[in-house]
Amino acid sequence: MKSAEIRDAFLNFFQSKGHQVVASSSLVPGNDPTLLFTNAGMVQFKDVFLGDDVRSYKRATSSQRCVRAGGKHNDLENVGYTARHHTFFEMLGNFSFGDYFKQDAILFAWEFLTSPEWLNIPAEKLTVTVYQEDDEAYSIWHDQVGVPAERIIRIGDQGERYKSDNFWAMGDTGPCGPCTEIFYDHGADIWGGPPGSPEEDGDRFIEIWNVVFMQFNRSADGQMAPLPKPSVDTGMGLERIAAVMQNVHSNYEIDLFQALLKDAAAKTGTADLENKSLRVIADHIRSCTFLVVDGVLPSNEGRGYVLRRIIRRAIRHGHKLGQKQAFFHQLVAGLVEQMGAAYPELVKQQAQVEKVLLAEEQQFEKTLDKGMSVLEAALDEMQGDVVPGEVVFTLYDTYGFPLDLTADIARERNLGVDEAGYEKAMEQQRARARAAGSFKMDYSAGLKLDGKTDFTGYSQLAGEGKVVALLKDGAEVDQLNEGEEGVVILDQTPFYAESGGQVGDCGYLSGPSARFEVRDCSKESDNHLHQGVVLSGVVRKSDKLQAEVDSQVRKATALNHSATHLLHAVLRNTLGEHVTQKGSLVDSERLRFDFSHFEALQPEQIKAIELQVNRLILGNSEVKTELCDMDAAKAKGAMALFGEKYGAEVRVLSMGESYSVELCGGTHVARTGDIGLFRIVSESGVAAGVRRIEAVTGENALRLVDRNDAVLQNVAQLVKGRPDTLVDKVGQLVGQARQLEKEVLQLKARLAAAASGDLLSSAIEVKGIKVLAVELEGADPKSLRDSVDQLKNKLGTCAVLLAAVEGDKISLVAGVSKDATDRLKAGALMQFVAPKLGGKGGGRPDMAQGGGTDVASLAAVLESVPGWVEAQLG
Repeated sequence: MKSAEIRDAFLNFFQSKGHQVVASSSLVPGNDPTLLFTNAGMVQFKDVFLGDDVRSYKRATSSQRCVRAGGKHNDLENVGYTARHHTFFEMLGNFSFGDYFKQDAILFAWEFLTSPEWLNIPAEKLTVTVYQEDDEAYSIWHDQVGVPAERIIRIGDQGERYKSDNFWAMGDTGPCGPCTEIFYDHGADIWGGPPGSPEEDGDRFIEIWNVVFMQFNRSADGQMAPLPKPSVDTGMGLERIAAVMQNVHSNYEIDLFQALLKDAAAKTGTADLENKSLRVIADHIRSCTFLVVDGVLPSNEGRGYVLRRIIRRAIRHGHKLGQKQAFFHQLVAGLVEQMGAAYPELVKQQAQVEKVLLAEEQQFEKTLDKGMSVLEAALDEMQGDVVPGEVVFTLYDTYGFPLDLTADIARERNLGVDEAGYEKAMEQQRARARAAGSFKMDYSAGLKLDGKTDFTGYSQLAGEGKVVALLKDGAEVDQLNEGEEGVVILDQTPFYAESGGQVGDCGYLSGPSARFEVRDCSKESDNHLHQGVVLSGVVRKSDKLQAEVDSQVRKATALNHSATHLLHAVLRNTLGEHVTQKGSLVDSERLRFDFSHFEALQPEQIKAIELQVNRLILGNSEVKTELCDMDAAKAKGAMALFGEKYGAEVRVLSMGESYSVELCGGTHVARTGDIGLFRIVSESGVAAGVRRIEAVTGENALRLVDRNDAVLQNVAQLVKGRPDTLVDKVGQLVGQARQLEKEVLQLKARLAAAASGDLLSSAIEVKGIKVLAVELEGADPKSLRDSVDQLKNKLGTCAVLLAAVEGDKISLVAGVSKDATDRLKAGALMQFVAPKLGGKGGGRPDMAQGGGTDVASLAAVLESVPGWVEAQLG
């Protein structure tokens, strides 16, 4: 069976068992600070397992794209050197959210693997493991499935309680439980032993399926509490099961990789398909392409840094194969051919991915050869078998070689690297290379609040709510007194809580005996937190308060938020579908929108984008909202925003006659015409491949127009012109100014030449060297340099120091004739003079420059020069 056929068979099998087929989520986990990348199929269902999200289904199945190249799961260094490690792989999974448990999960797995209708793997080729204490799973395998006892292996704890290959945990805290794994026996002709044996690391017995039984919740103190609804999380690597079904022993031998290897061989001019460098390249094109598709761009921090490391590792292996030209981006087309049917987004973004990879190749190629020569020289001169940390750091800091790239090259020579020395040299830069390690969070931490605040703010800006909780300094209290800052939580509220880039509402909560100013509103779990201060009286739990949002601030914010949606759509239509939102901030004053794009926008592009947004505003189309499930939203063409997390029911916002269709929970105008006017204030770069547009709308846009018009009128008056002829008038004045500047320079040069001629008689001879140290009035640094050159030519063997004063600034130029530089240095003369004038300077033996600020001391310092020359000559 081909890889694509196995993927389809798996999903079809579980769909036939009542599972909802769920599309792969992004490689960037939505709102999840615990993970660098999606590294398992269960990641998109994490909140469901934790009980923080409820789906319309209790059974799900997916083929999830995963990346393991940072943090806890980092396979990067092994890729290319082992048969089964990858930076990118597909995880086939089936999940139960409090529905079926151990028995059904085990029977499903066995049926799919062994049934003639599905994979038809011989039962005798399969061995299973269970957690040492999991008698229930053992009994199911032995008594119901019929696996012989000798092929059921109990795996116990290793060193500490619950630390076992067969006990799985989501993190240091949170859902966890025992697991059972299924291994395929490749046969006695392959070295290796069964799991749990000394030879388990061999290639004979290969894990193909892992079934996790989530039945406990581990707290921060290590206590295990039974989950009220035990669940199932399973995973089977597509590449591994494809190797089994295609009767090969390495994942690189399956159909998918063979096609990529042949393509990589053709692009690098390599004939040996077993070459490990080809394996690295074939693996890395998958992870790099999918990361770019999911909005990650090369950079020097976080996810972008990991992507840059992977790209550069692939380029280096191409370089090792003799390919000196950019080639990596050319492999995208072959990958699209292999996986585009399963992942249509590859097809849509092929051109953008190629552009990103090519730009990174071109940037790295500039330094690769030089960096390699530096490393080769260091290795040749090195004593011992460890590359010094200073060398590793220099390669990173100067030539962009990540640590693992240098380690990769060193390993090929059987050398290690001094990581401790490298880390010491990195100092503050260490955070970049170790960014993955900061992705950690305690699931038991944070504010725990029951209940839910009903949001009424889509249809009204005022309404009554009951106080269900009060917080002060993070702790619950029974009342907030006058003057105290705190948080009020109501059972219902019209206040929008900060989300999706839109700031929280402000306003007031009022009751018979209290008034509370709401300065911000945020969200924790399902509760709206009204943050502010008690202006008068006392706010108590169970009080009923009248909540009133500041309508002017809300309206202005809505204008900016709706304009952001139009801007996003226009950018994608104007620049291309590679444009994705990378962040936004929407408040009552302005909008800020960050988006993926690799080059600065030209002025004419900015005006065209602004014009198109305003045309959509003038169209005055209705802004429509609709609640539906994710599948229906996608069918409408709704775009999910990068890194956002969505529940089972989503809110689809359409405007501009469906010109813009996005998922959004924010507040918006009723019609696009309400926005009034849209003006772009600035466009700039904020990171590699990320641009930022700041803009204003409504009255703020009108005020901007008024300010610009006032500036225009003032400039017109200054140049004695009219606004409609201002460009021509200013152009004439600029031309005249440049001509005058040129004439001034010429006059200064003539004056300096004349002055230098007059100065010849002022030179003093000191031990065979003519010394001249004087001030030239009205000269600039260039004139001083020209004069020094002229004086040196006329004086012969000489030392010259010229000074010019402008305000409180002194310019200095020193010169020594070539035939005297063995006795005197112009740089030394400058270092003698400049500090005495409160400045500094230096230069070559024959010419030096400097400056100072102590104008009052200048005459005395100039008089001291002949004495200094005499002292130097001895």
